[in-house]
Amino acid sequence: MATVELRGLVKRYGAANVVDGIDLVVPDGAFVCLLGPSGCGKTTLLRLIAGFVSPDAGEIVLDGTRISAPGAVVPPERRGMSMIFQSYALWPHMTVEQNIGYGLRVRKLSRSEVDRRIATIAAATKLEALLKRYPGELSGGQQQRVALARALVIDPQTLLLDEPLSNLDTNLREEMRFEIRRLHDTFRYTTVYVTHDQGEAMATADLIVVLNAGRVEQVGTPEEVYLQPRSEFVARFVGGTNVLPGALAGLPGVFSIRLEDVGLSTTAPPAAPHVAEGTVIRRVFLGSSRDYVIDTAGEQVRVTTSLHIDVPQGERVWLNFPPERCRALEHV
Repeated sequence: MATVELRGLVKRYGAANVVDGIDLVVPDGAFVCLLGPSGCGKTTLLRLIAGFVSPDAGEIVLDGTRISAPGAVVPPERRGMSMIFQSYALWPHMTVEQNIGYGLRVRKLSRSEVDRRIATIAAATKLEALLKRYPGELSGGQQQRVALARALVIDPQTLLLDEPLSNLDTNLREEMRFEIRRLHDTFRYTTVYVTHDQGEAMATADLIVVLNAGRVEQVGTPEEVYLQPRSEFVARFVGGTNVLPGALAGLPGVFSIRLEDVGLSTTAPPAAPHVAEGTVIRRVFLGSSRDYVIDTAGEQVRVTTSLHIDVPQGERVWLNFPPERCRALEHV
């Protein structure tokens, strides 16, 4: 395991700062997700940590030792890290057993030690029955398990994953995100995981780092990032939310409230300062819930309700905004 520190890290491509002065500490043994939209710099940041690219400013420190700085980069193979790519990058002409053991053979371990480690990791990743198969004979989820086994068998201090589940269908993605977390809890290696999927980040991470345009917008636990967003970007990107005008201590500003926290009623409540009247302009059935868009004097508010609330389009409704569920945002 290892503590990874990023200090003032910058990476430029042309005139653009793809990574723009990032400071971040990945604690020893933590599972940290880099979350953000395409182009926010998360994959470049992961490649900087791996040593595949060199920073233009700042440094990366691993357990107190500097491993990256402009003109001074420790090679990837000397960092004690394993990386899993979106494409899995398995050798098609090798069996599962040979793919898993490749890194061990490169390190010239004894045959008995190679066999022992393969057997241990195959059991942990539930691959014992597939060791003699080739990648082309495996499902996407099975190939992902092989990629994980190959990365873990060399006993890395740090595991790096770049959108590892994006090629899987919805059911497999859900299964594998829990599998990745289970393996992390078993081996307790430091993990840095890149994704644009907030569900993956919520299900797996100890800490979520929300990135926007090469900068860190917010760092926190899944609960902190979801319930206490600091900016409009975080509020909108992590879960459905409404960002609405309001006032804080008499000063104008904006606040966020999650879709599921807005109350919806078809009868007028007693006069209250946190109630607005509106009209249903869209209604969508989502299986386990309903999604509404309500027009309230020019402001459109989205609301998610349980199935037993069924209001036709065009109906007049009243919305309640509980103050304890409203979050003032620091900036727009």
